[in-house]
Amino acid sequence: MKAIVIGAGFGGIAAALRLRAKGYAVTLIDRCAALGGRAQVYEREGFRHDAGPTVITAPFLFEELFTLFGERFADHVKLVPLTPWYRFQFADGDTFDYGGTLEATLAEIDRIEPRDRAGYLALLEHSRRIYDIGFTQLSAQPFHRLGTMLRQVPHLLGLRNYETVWQMVSRHLVSDKLRRAFSIQPLLVGGNPFDTTSIYGLIHFLERAHGVHFAMGGTGAVTQALGGLMERQGIELRLSTTVERVRIEQGVARGVVLADGTVVEADVVVSDADAAHLYRDLVPRAEQALATRVKLSQAHYSMGLFVMYFGTTRTYPDVAHHTIWMGERYRELLNDIFHRQKLSEDFSLYVHRPTATDPSFAPAGQDSFYVLCPVPNLQADIDWATEGPRLRDRIVDALERTMLPGLKATITADFYKTPEDFRDEYRSVHGAGFSVAPVFRQSAWFRFHNKSESVRNLYLVGAGTHPGAGVPGVLCSAKVIDALIPVAS
Repeated sequence: MKAIVIGAGFGGIAAALRLRAKGYAVTLIDRCAALGGRAQVYEREGFRHDAGPTVITAPFLFEELFTLFGERFADHVKLVPLTPWYRFQFADGDTFDYGGTLEATLAEIDRIEPRDRAGYLALLEHSRRIYDIGFTQLSAQPFHRLGTMLRQVPHLLGLRNYETVWQMVSRHLVSDKLRRAFSIQPLLVGGNPFDTTSIYGLIHFLERAHGVHFAMGGTGAVTQALGGLMERQGIELRLSTTVERVRIEQGVARGVVLADGTVVEADVVVSDADAAHLYRDLVPRAEQALATRVKLSQAHYSMGLFVMYFGTTRTYPDVAHHTIWMGERYRELLNDIFHRQKLSEDFSLYVHRPTATDPSFAPAGQDSFYVLCPVPNLQADIDWATEGPRLRDRIVDALERTMLPGLKATITADFYKTPEDFRDEYRSVHGAGFSVAPVFRQSAWFRFHNKSESVRNLYLVGAGTHPGAGVPGVLCSAKVIDALIPVAS
C-alpha cells in the first residue's frame, strides 16, 4: 500500500517514518528545496542560521523514531544540555537566569522575590499535574470524536484549564518580572498568555522533566539525521515540488495532484501543510464537512514573526545561548499584536546566539545571531516593504543600547523574514507563525482533527492540528495518526 505525506516539517517527517514502519511505501513531498519545513538552514558569508526551531525539549520523541528501525538517535545527533535554559533581560537592566538545576532556579527567584520561592514550587507541581494529563495521556490521543473530549472535561476542570496561562501564573507568583518570565511559554507555540488555556502550562514541567537541549550543528543536524534515516528506509523524497490539491474520488483521498499537473496516487494521504491552507486551497469546499468549514471560517490565527539573522565581526561572550529580551510593556504589547493588529514602536525579542555552544555557526572570532520579534500576522494592514527595514533598524538600536554594545559597527551579513515570507515560502495562511492560535476553542476536539471529518484516508499532522505547535506538539501529532492508520495490508 502507498502513502503520500504533504510537507516535510518535523510532523511530516515523523509521519513518514511511522507509516514506513507500518509497511507503507511512502512518498514525502515538500515545496522547499531542503527537508525540515520551517526548520530550514541558512548559510550567509560563513555564518549559519537555523531558520526555525532552535531547541530540543523532548528528545525522547526523536529517539522513538529511530527506535522504530532498531537505531539510536544518539548515534546520529549530539545533544548538549543548556545552562541556563533562558536568560531574561528586563527593561530596567535586571536579568533572570532560568533553568539548569532546580536549586539554581530557586536561588535566582530568591534574588528577585523571596516570597515567590514557595509559589514557584507550587506552580511547578501544578504544571506536573497538567503534564500528567495533557501530555502523558492526551498528546497522542486522537480527538476526532466528541466523546473523547467530553470524557476529559472533569480532568480539565480539576486542573483549572478554564484559566489562562497568565491567570495560572499570577495565582502562584507576586513578582511582575517572574510572572512575565513564567507566562511566556504560549508565545513559543503562537499564543497570547492572556488568552491561551493554562493547559499549555505543562511546558514548565516538560522542560524540568526532560531539560532544554541544543543539537550540535543546530536543528539542521537533526533534520539531516532524520533525512538519512528516511533514505535508509527507502522513503521517496520529492523536494522543490508543490502539491496543488488532494485527489479525492467519492469522498476518499486517492493521492495528490502536483502544480505541474502530475498525479501521484496513494491509498493514504497525510498533510503536514498548514491545516488552514489544506482546507482553504487543497481540499474543495464541496468535500468538506460543515464542522470543517465552520472551523475555517471562524479560525483565530497565531501572531506573525519578524525574524532577523546576522553575524558579528566580534564575539559577545557574556551573552547567553538564549535571551528573552523583554520590553517595558507586556500585556499592552501583546494586545497590540494579537487584538489591535498594530505594529508598535516597542517590542520584546527572543535572541539566539548558537555560537555560545557551537562555534561552528560562525567564522573564528565571530558570532551568529537569530532574533525573533512577535508581530501581527497579515490580517493587519502593515506595509512590510516599508516597515521591515524600519523594524530592523529599531531592533539593532535596542540591542546595541542594551546587550550587544557596538552592534552597528560589527553587524554583518544580515537579512530578515517577515510574515509575508511565511505566507509565500510555507503557505501559512495570513503568514501566521504557528497556524491557528492555541486558545481553548481551538484545542483538542475543537482544533482541526487529525482524521479528516469528511474525506476518508486523509489525515493531518503539524501545528494546526492536535495537539498543537512546537516541536514536541508536531511530533506527537504523528503519534496520533499512528494510532489511527492501520498497518499496510
